[in-house]
Amino acid sequence: MASVILLPVASLMAQGTAALAEASRVHLAKENSFAIQLANAALDRTKHIVRYDGAYVQLAYPNGDVPEDTGVCTDEIIRAYRALGSDLQKLVHEDMVKNFSAYPKQWGLTKPDKNIDHRRVPNLQTFFKRHGASLPLSKQSEDYHAGDLITCTVPPNLPHIGIVVPNPNGAGTPWVIHNIGQGPQCEDRLFEFPLTGHYRFKP
Repeated sequence: MASVILLPVASLMAQGTAALAEASRVHLAKENSFAIQLANAALDRTKHIVRYDGAYVQLAYPNGDVPEDTGVCTDEIIRAYRALGSDLQKLVHEDMVKNFSAYPKQWGLTKPDKNIDHRRVPNLQTFFKRHGASLPLSKQSEDYHAGDLITCTVPPNLPHIGIVVPNPNGAGTPWVIHNIGQGPQCEDRLFEFPLTGHYRFKP
């Protein structure tokens, strides 16, 4: 592992996102907190090949998932949390059943839909905020910790979400694990798009 962190990021990039993820992992705090476990679970996602596909799919409940080789940005968040035993499908659905009026209505739904609600960024934002996980937005790198969640708007108006992980160099602006169209990637894109949310959610 030591040989990985001695390589410059440019060399790691040539090896692919998995090499970047492993270099990032080296710089995680040596503790067993939920946040560090979540960051590790997110980094593990870079080992999977996922085709970007946001199609509506009938899911099992609870713990339902789209085919493992497909998904969008939210599916990476859902899968990372599930690796730690927390099912956002169930958590979001139960909250929406009790508090449907508190959630966005831009999809024309008249009741919760356990197949898709947890896969929509605005719903996750609402859920995290309702459960006290919302943090102030900032342009300061030090405010973003491993295991934090960030949401942003990808032009022209696509809601997006990712999980914060350490910079593979061990210093500087943190990176994110996300699926923005190329499957789960470890990338230097924390501040690339306008941030719309910052969350630290432990079930």
